[in-house]
Amino acid sequence: MTDLERNGSTKSGDYDSADTGEVLTDALTRQLSQHEQVLDRVRSERYITKETIGADDSNDLDLTLSGKSLPPFGGGRPYPPMTPSREAYLVEFDGLDDPDHPLNWSSRKKLKIMGILGFTTMGVAWGSSIFSAATLQVAEKFHVGLVVAILGMSLYVFGFASGPLCWAPISELYGRRLPVLLGVFGFSVFNLGVARAYDLQTIMICRFFGGFFGASCLAVVPATFSDIFTNEWRGTALVCFSAAVFCGPLIAPVVGGFIVNSYLGWRWSEYITMIWGFFCFALIVLFVEETYAPVILVRKAAKLRRVTGNWGIHARLEQTELDFQGLIEKNFSRPLKMLFTEPIMFLVTIYNAFIYGILYLLLEAYPIIFVQGYGMSASVGELPYIGMIVGQLIGCGIVLSFEPITIRAIKANGNKPVPEMRLLPTIVGGILFPIGMFWLTWSGAYHDNVPWIVPTLAGLFIGAGIVLIFLTLLTYLIESYMMFAASAMAANTFLRSGFGAGFPLFADALFRNLGVQWAGTLLGCVGIVLMPVPVLFFIYGKRLRKLSKYAPDL
Repeated sequence: MTDLERNGSTKSGDYDSADTGEVLTDALTRQLSQHEQVLDRVRSERYITKETIGADDSNDLDLTLSGKSLPPFGGGRPYPPMTPSREAYLVEFDGLDDPDHPLNWSSRKKLKIMGILGFTTMGVAWGSSIFSAATLQVAEKFHVGLVVAILGMSLYVFGFASGPLCWAPISELYGRRLPVLLGVFGFSVFNLGVARAYDLQTIMICRFFGGFFGASCLAVVPATFSDIFTNEWRGTALVCFSAAVFCGPLIAPVVGGFIVNSYLGWRWSEYITMIWGFFCFALIVLFVEETYAPVILVRKAAKLRRVTGNWGIHARLEQTELDFQGLIEKNFSRPLKMLFTEPIMFLVTIYNAFIYGILYLLLEAYPIIFVQGYGMSASVGELPYIGMIVGQLIGCGIVLSFEPITIRAIKANGNKPVPEMRLLPTIVGGILFPIGMFWLTWSGAYHDNVPWIVPTLAGLFIGAGIVLIFLTLLTYLIESYMMFAASAMAANTFLRSGFGAGFPLFADALFRNLGVQWAGTLLGCVGIVLMPVPVLFFIYGKRLRKLSKYAPDL
């Protein structure tokens, strides 16, 4: 990786000295001839910023100064002369090994950041399902039906759906640290609101905003990992992120069942979530630095301006005009347009959304099988989730085992991504998931004759299948729409969170009306119908990407 690749900019410009310009041009030409991918990377990164948050006004100085509506400079003075060249005052990183660049930070520092943010993400994911352990007590306390009480979990996940549309653009403007801090603080405050609430509407409102603020981690933490890890390690970091996202919702009911059914009561399930949030907030304040390179350069430029007194020094991000109309258009309308016009985007998002919905549906299905069917207590009946947790960890291990194959394909392709290679584990997960669903529901339906351990072991297949499908499809989506990955992720997050919020609401009716075995058969058959999706894209994905106006030519 060259300095040009990291900074997303070049140092060409109009200098006072023609010789200096020629030397700079020659140096640039030599660099570009040695690294064929640099120019595409330069254009792509600048284009991403423009397409996400606004336009670079570096070429509009003459137009700005010639405008007729400019206010007077003040003090009876004319406008000062322009600086010879804006590029000459542009702050950049100092070579490939600049210690300020996040990619050059020590492994210990990177792992510390990954650990803290992963722990925080798990807390946010935990918060989505901890309420499921309290739904019966909440329904009794406020004299409402079970479906109404389940809304507390669904509204939290709806907050997941809407939050990224806000937090992702903020992270591009002000860096990764600020939205995460604001999000974790808001998440903690609203969980406190749930714990202290004395009416149902307060609980529901606070649950929604708890999810909305917590979504900052879901939107920004993957970008943070991309800031600090190279291509070789980025996949591993995202596996850890996904493990946090999926293990959190399954660990919460196990622990929450014992909390809710103890002398502490349901409110303490929210107090513990609040304590977790504030603890993570303190860790981030103390130990997590800004990782977004453009914002690091903004701070470097500000320091140099103060020290040198040269107010022309600036970073490229400071040349960007915030266009709110463009911000709304590019971060709201484009994701929906991509969702309904891109075959890859549509089918991958549908598959991902279904799998994500199943995760939250099972939070209601497991108590039906193990508490009502096998007669377990409310707290012990949550323990079978451990099977799914172990299955998810196995799934993460399988994904990591495919990484060497993917890396070899990337190197053979000139160090360019090969998105279709990410789909090999998806195919495996597509087979494991329906097997697990049939196993769980058909064995769980005959609880008088089948020991409880049999449906519990089915969780190994379900958990592994969910992770293999979800994680690899998400990575495939990101690598397929490099420049528009933010829009792709926004659409994916919105739809899958909608499924995650809606599925628990009909879980009880589905399993009671169809019966445990036939409800599971229906869901397993949907999984079978979706199995060909990764196979089709593995064969035809490259051809479809060439026809897309959003996917880069890799």
